[in-house]
Amino acid sequence: MDIEFARTFLAVAAEGNFVGAASRLHITQSTVSARIQTLEAEMGARLFRRGRGGAEPTAAGLRFLRHAKSLVRTLEQARLDARLPSGFSGGLTLSGRSALWEGFLPRWVTWMRNAVPGVSLRLELGFEEDIMQGLVQGIIDIGVMYTPQSRPGLAVEHLFDEAMVLVSSKPERPWPDPDYIHVDWGAEFHAQFGANFPSMETPARIANVGGIALHLITSGGGSAYLPQRTVSEAIRQGRLWRVHDSPLLTLPAYMVFPLDRDEAHLARAVQKLRSLGAEERAR
Repeated sequence: MDIEFARTFLAVAAEGNFVGAASRLHITQSTVSARIQTLEAEMGARLFRRGRGGAEPTAAGLRFLRHAKSLVRTLEQARLDARLPSGFSGGLTLSGRSALWEGFLPRWVTWMRNAVPGVSLRLELGFEEDIMQGLVQGIIDIGVMYTPQSRPGLAVEHLFDEAMVLVSSKPERPWPDPDYIHVDWGAEFHAQFGANFPSMETPARIANVGGIALHLITSGGGSAYLPQRTVSEAIRQGRLWRVHDSPLLTLPAYMVFPLDRDEAHLARAVQKLRSLGAEERAR
């Protein structure tokens, strides 16, 4: 079987439609359709139900999903093994949202380096859509994010609730703030923000990474919703201020990992993330 057929199958399963898969793979929709049709002919079974709502895996498609992931994963693992540094026996890839790389995930990296020294780590900053795609394709082993999607064969576990606070560069800044920077923390954050500020106009500045907003408000003034654990020291030192009477928003953080893998180092990595999540909940 052409490995690209398996990749195409996984892209359709992740995106839920042929159009999204084509965009993801940088090929035409007709090429996606042709590959899936060829794959279905090879398998002797219909792998997707096509409809107005997109493409949903059939029972046969769900059974094939783990094999497709295994095929792609085997190839990726072979490439990683070929490039492993001397003295390492395996590799693991983790991708997470930028704010989770501040304080939380570095503690996990330190533990992995000490507790599982024979495992090489590939560490990535990612957004939910790309992380989920990588997990479905088997090229990412663990994803840590705020708004994961449910996908067959993937476990989604809550780690902790991220407290989001509205901070400003000066205590006397007005609210609503014309220099407010809206960070795209995902659908859950947008829903909470809209419920708390229903009459607020669309912000003129939007950032997809919290670090951009933090840099802008500290260098040029303004306000933004940022994770409390990442700005608490700046608030304590008087470099940032909580906006008076602003609501605290809550953004759940999750880890996502494959259910069909039994490597010991992956199990240990997941367990450590669980324990770190429990520590965050206890703070």
